[in-house]
Amino acid sequence: MVQDTRAHVTNVLVIGSGGAGLRAAIAAWEVGREVVVLGKRQRTDAHTVLASGGINAALGTVDPDDSWQQHFADTYREGYHLGHPRAVELLAREAPVALAELEAWGCELARTPDGALDQRYFGAHTYRRTCYAGDYTGRALLGTLDDRVAELGIPVRAEEYVSQLLVHDGRCFGALAFHLGSGERTVFYADAVVLAAGGHTRLWRRSTSRRDENTGDGMALALQAGCRVGDPELVQFHPTGMVTPPDMEGVLVTEAMRGEGARLYNAEGERYMQRYDPERAELSTRDRVALANYLEIAEGRGTPNGGVYLDLTHRDRDDIITQLPRMYRQFMESAMLDLSTDPVEVAPTAHYSMGGVVVEPDSHATDVEGLYAAGEVTAGVHGANRLGGNSLVETVVFGRRAGAAAAAFSASCDVQLRQRATVAAAEDELLSLVTTGDEFARPLQRRLREAMTDHCGVVRDDAGLAAGLEVVADLRAHLDDVDVRPSAEGYGDLAHLLDLRASLLAAEATLRCAQQRRESRGAHNRADHPDVDPELRLTLTLRLADDGGLVLDRQPLPDVPAELQAWLDEAGDLDVAGRLLE
Repeated sequence: MVQDTRAHVTNVLVIGSGGAGLRAAIAAWEVGREVVVLGKRQRTDAHTVLASGGINAALGTVDPDDSWQQHFADTYREGYHLGHPRAVELLAREAPVALAELEAWGCELARTPDGALDQRYFGAHTYRRTCYAGDYTGRALLGTLDDRVAELGIPVRAEEYVSQLLVHDGRCFGALAFHLGSGERTVFYADAVVLAAGGHTRLWRRSTSRRDENTGDGMALALQAGCRVGDPELVQFHPTGMVTPPDMEGVLVTEAMRGEGARLYNAEGERYMQRYDPERAELSTRDRVALANYLEIAEGRGTPNGGVYLDLTHRDRDDIITQLPRMYRQFMESAMLDLSTDPVEVAPTAHYSMGGVVVEPDSHATDVEGLYAAGEVTAGVHGANRLGGNSLVETVVFGRRAGAAAAAFSASCDVQLRQRATVAAAEDELLSLVTTGDEFARPLQRRLREAMTDHCGVVRDDAGLAAGLEVVADLRAHLDDVDVRPSAEGYGDLAHLLDLRASLLAAEATLRCAQQRRESRGAHNRADHPDVDPELRLTLTLRLADDGGLVLDRQPLPDVPAELQAWLDEAGDLDVAGRLLE
């Protein structure tokens, strides 16, 4: 690697160039702070672009009876009461303002004939509250935020891999990063840091995440810095990922297809969702539809390629192309399938991390002074099941809050902390990884993904989770023998090893919490514990001990405020006990 380490000084450092990171940067800049954004990928290529279906806000443009209180009730209820009530309240209350900001910055969302923002149905929402840009809403949102960042002159440094957060005496003062191409190291000194580095769904073989993203590196950075992680076992498996061709396995088939009327059939021609959820059918919650798809396949009613059929052939071709242009092109180009004439095969695919770094709901501050977090890397909003359309609005609502809080902390600092010994130790550790060995990171990553798929998928049990932990321990024993050396293509080997190390830590956290959550609730299904346990309405938290082991604790959740509890009482509770597994 390049031997000299450069230094860069700023007020607020943002790690992650997706929706949450860019919105945090804008918020910090708007109150006068200097900001730098670091991204692992090229600009405008963050994971946010893959969020296709829409973004939620109770605007009432299509259904005037909608309200932010109903948005709260739907989100909290369908999260099986594991969301933090304050976080869910802020999401629902501030979503309309967040949408208005995006509109003002030029985000081109679909409109009704009278010019208002159009809104479509997504699963388990009481009203139509999902705004959209065709089926590429995430790309539209990220492009809008990036344009705003460019307009403000906020620097975004692409292909920067953060190897370690810099912490001294419980305070974060920056990060060490290296450039994926040149290997050049930079110490980014900052008053405050916002971590917006995504989730850990790439730990599974069939995943909507692309290679080298969502590897759990955000969770690992936070754990190693002294933060707690909460409920990493709560992972959303999207009901509909592509099955064929093989190089497209797991790629998202947006929920907007079901919002536009697509139906699910098994290989016997049965429209089975009416058996699992007679009232909502295909517009049921993602956890129910994913589990139903899983059971149809596991019980022998799947398609030849191990999926089920998603059928939109009753819709007009022009309507499909207008409402779902990206999906139409995706299937036509990859599998020569026309959505207007051909049912497509789909199966559950790891999609979203609902657990993550524990944060204070209002400021999104972590346990470490000066360190904030936002977006998928955090816990608190979605509970045990995320409603479609809530992820994008989470990025802008809490990205803004985290950025503003980080800026306020920066403004309160009289001096900027630096600690040379911490920086030197981080550099030494990074340099020590560049060495020859007999193993390669990629095959070890594949072994981990296979193990997580086999032992910690849609349905889990104690024996499988224990087997998964054995695989993690075995893979960890190989870390010191991984070959890492620069090449003409850059420092990809080093990034892959760091991804692997982070993934193993995130996988262990996930498996251990999955063992302790001895119930079935939302996306977490235990074949050996099919009922909900009321005593487990809490957050399972983990922290990293001095010896490197994970220490598990239980954090109670606060009660819902009385004025919002009334909305929940009116909706009634979910009948989830033993609902599908028995």
